[in-house]
Amino acid sequence: MASRFQAVTLVDSPSYPNSIAWSDENLIAVASGHLVTILNPALPFGPRGLISINRSEPYPIGAVKREDLASGCLLPTTLNRDPRPSVRSVSWSNLGMAPNSGCFLAVCTTEGHVKLYRPPFRDFCAEWIEVLDLTDRLYDYLASISFEDPDIPPSEISNFAQPLVKTFKEPVTNHGYVDDPTDSVSVEEQKRRKVNNFGVRNAGLETSCDQISRGPCPSPELEGQGPPKGRCTKSGGRKSSHQIVPATRGRGRSAKKPPEVCSLPLITADQYASRSAMLSSLVVAWSPLLKLSSRICGAPEINSSICFSLLAVGSKSGKISFWRINVPEYYSIEQSLAPTRVELIGILKAHSSWVTAISCALLASDSSSPQVLLATGSSDGSVRIWIGHGEEFLKSTEVNNAPFYPLKEIINIYAVPVSVLALMPTQSLHKMLLAVGRTSGAIEVWIGDTSVKTFNKAGPYDAHDQVVTGLAWAFDGCFLYSCSQDNFVRSWSLRGSSLSEMPIPSSSPGLRSVSDMPDVFISCLGLVVSPSNLAVAMVRSFDVNQLDHMYEARLQKAAVEFFWIGGHQKDILSNTSLEFDIEALPGFTEKELVYWESNILWSLKQYEHWDKPLVIWDIVAALLAFKWSAPDYVDHVLVKWLSSSFVDVHVERSIGKVLPHVCKSFCKAASRQLQLLNIICRQVILPELNADEINSNLLNFTVDNPNFAQDKQHKLWMDLLSRSEKELRERLVGISFSAYRSFASNSATTSSEPGYWYPFGMAQMEQWVANNNHQVHDQLKVVATEIKTCKRSRCIELAEEDKEQCSYCSAPVPFESPEFGVCRGMESNGSSGQQHKLARCAVTMLVCPITPLWLCKCCQRWISKLAPESLFKMPQQYCLDYKFSPEPSSIKVASKPQCPFCGILLQRSQPEFLLSPLPV
Repeated sequence: MASRFQAVTLVDSPSYPNSIAWSDENLIAVASGHLVTILNPALPFGPRGLISINRSEPYPIGAVKREDLASGCLLPTTLNRDPRPSVRSVSWSNLGMAPNSGCFLAVCTTEGHVKLYRPPFRDFCAEWIEVLDLTDRLYDYLASISFEDPDIPPSEISNFAQPLVKTFKEPVTNHGYVDDPTDSVSVEEQKRRKVNNFGVRNAGLETSCDQISRGPCPSPELEGQGPPKGRCTKSGGRKSSHQIVPATRGRGRSAKKPPEVCSLPLITADQYASRSAMLSSLVVAWSPLLKLSSRICGAPEINSSICFSLLAVGSKSGKISFWRINVPEYYSIEQSLAPTRVELIGILKAHSSWVTAISCALLASDSSSPQVLLATGSSDGSVRIWIGHGEEFLKSTEVNNAPFYPLKEIINIYAVPVSVLALMPTQSLHKMLLAVGRTSGAIEVWIGDTSVKTFNKAGPYDAHDQVVTGLAWAFDGCFLYSCSQDNFVRSWSLRGSSLSEMPIPSSSPGLRSVSDMPDVFISCLGLVVSPSNLAVAMVRSFDVNQLDHMYEARLQKAAVEFFWIGGHQKDILSNTSLEFDIEALPGFTEKELVYWESNILWSLKQYEHWDKPLVIWDIVAALLAFKWSAPDYVDHVLVKWLSSSFVDVHVERSIGKVLPHVCKSFCKAASRQLQLLNIICRQVILPELNADEINSNLLNFTVDNPNFAQDKQHKLWMDLLSRSEKELRERLVGISFSAYRSFASNSATTSSEPGYWYPFGMAQMEQWVANNNHQVHDQLKVVATEIKTCKRSRCIELAEEDKEQCSYCSAPVPFESPEFGVCRGMESNGSSGQQHKLARCAVTMLVCPITPLWLCKCCQRWISKLAPESLFKMPQQYCLDYKFSPEPSSIKVASKPQCPFCGILLQRSQPEFLLSPLPV
């Protein structure tokens, strides 16, 4: 049986399928009760993020007669007694959607609200920050069209409908409470309100609270005023769920008087149920990031593009609303108010019953216009597959006509509800895989070709005895993992059109989890595969009846467990020999080690594309776990990777023979390959040294230097790291020189703009080239000479860069190192003052200002100006004349919040007691 290698407990238990999600920045979100717990798998027992769900006031969608409250369609609403809403669905956006270039988290609650949250990167708190309530925007649209009811004018529903297209920064509106209810209404009236506090408004109540509006009350006496005095709320900048409602003064029973005229239209119970279903969301899912070129989107700038993602929201009405959310215009760690555009682009009538599952994927296509695949499942058992084209998401003008077209409809003759879906595009063009999980415990797999609209079925399989609560693909669709409420997790292998069960590998590298967690689980409510496909995380609920009620049952309601899956046989390997002594790794067979080697190499290969977020925590963790018990095996795996990625000719399979050949091929390697190599060197080969020690040794490192390490192999790796980072720095300097030369030769004045890159630090880069004149490429020396000539001919002054000053004492700071600078100190009474060591920007080599800075969590370098996107796009066999940089100054180069040496996402430094992502 498989053994977990780490596990953490949760204070509340999940209640719905797909209760766990893994982000592109290596964070895990778990929907547990009324909380969303956010964990870092690299530090499972470290700080956590938190989202707390509070009750919201119902929307004013209409009034019904008192006798209609007992009708069948309103009974679930009338009898609802949930003390607090729970989290029903969570979904991470792609990297780059949040203001700091991180991920948004979409949360759907049992009240039907869908809200977006961002990380508190500048707020220094554990609670994540609410950005937008999409259900508010949906209500505004539905109110503007009278909920598709032509008999009721929109003005009778709401006078405060907001525009559908909204550029939001962050909601900071606060609403106050009404005065103490004990001073305004009677006890009987309070009871009546509690009984009917779930969205149903009675016509003819003897109180003035029939008029309720989301946001400030539309009553003339309250409009334009601030919160009433008395009890008030301090929401810390978050939007309050309480409404301002007029109430009569006085204690005791209120006097009988004719009720005020209710401004809401009187509707039937069926109308109310229909409107409520439109606003009651059940599931959310993000699409992959879509990037359209200027030719398609019609952008006026050269080399411009529009990046956005779609958020699909399924509801009880069977409809799915699609929200287009644009990538921020620029990224910042100082401001959380980067403008972002949100627009409702369509509402699709997908099913005739509840939409219970949604899955999105980007179809592998060679066209410049991306295509989005959408799979939807319903409580009536039907599954539908849709396709949408990227340019239509921008041109969509009619909300009622969603830009998705049906490809396939799957009907279950027994009408077994769909609980989960997992959509997976394959490497083959137009091919896709769809896994369907149902409440009966059955799973089925569909293999489709979207070009000819053919779909073949594999299954169904009676995989579980109870509801299937999680499905996840791994290794490009070779494996499927399923979990159920019956507490079983199963692994399936897809070979052709046949699905067969395979055991989860029982061997685990390194130490297994040593926590004293009780093994009394009762159900599994979701699972997710790690970004590199080497591990799987699942959330399970404890059987509280078997826990100690005094201690364990109070704080341990569920747990997140991590299992290794790198030992699965992904490929059919014939006559493969490991060429390694397996006696050093007890518990592993030779085949399992071969499978691990194949899967690690496959995972590393996936990250050689520059557009894939570099999150290799599980690769680093697996290699370190193997290194503790068998370092020779790790060398064996890395030699194979280096040989296939950097060395073209066959060399002897030893680390000492391969590394010299790798160094010679750096000039032809892609930037992403060098960045991946730097991470492996720092995190796997040299983990015992901190980043500052490595950076200091890299400045004057030579293979013959005896002060670094006595191990010859470590010296070779250190030399490899030094040469790799120097190659990346040369490329960055070359891009800056070429861009500066282009800007200077143009008569128009060019300056930096938010979101775009501009070359800074020319004087420092010139000095660095001069200091390393014997090591840099000849082409770079030529460009550096041209820069000096250009500066003299154009009389371009860079005094602010030539003469740097200390931020603390204003003393001059000479350029001696690209990593840091030391000021000379101000003279006082004939003696020099205190000298300050200042960090330099890893991109511009300028002294970093005293402002919030970007930080790389791998190499621990600070960055004040972001690097150009062209540095990260450099492919293999690029030209060394630096013509890849922009020539005309009209071309804008986007800046990327990524480390130029490690390629991982930059972030703002956080205190140790707060959560921060660790991609490596």
